[in-house]
Amino acid sequence: MTSKQRSRLKSIAANLQPVTQIGKGGISENLIKTLSEALEARELIKVTVLETAEADADTIAQNVADLLEAEVVAVIGRKAIFYRFSSRDHFAHLEF
Repeated sequence: MTSKQRSRLKSIAANLQPVTQIGKGGISENLIKTLSEALEARELIKVTVLETAEADADTIAQNVADLLEAEVVAVIGRKAIFYRFSSRDHFAHLEF
């Protein structure tokens, strides 16, 4: 992903509300399933990493992205933005 594409996705994500929070419970199968479904539905999601999380936001974001086969668009403070192209047909895909 180019820096121009990343910048465009960040500007789109600025208006999004976080879909969930990651805290001391860490990364569970249920969390990954929920995030995967959200990515399939929206392509771009925002997640909040709580201070009680076991690692810093950058580490958690990279681990989640690897499990989701998604891209980390950005980590800003304790918010992580993820992107994954949706495989759904007849879907208005994000243009960037």
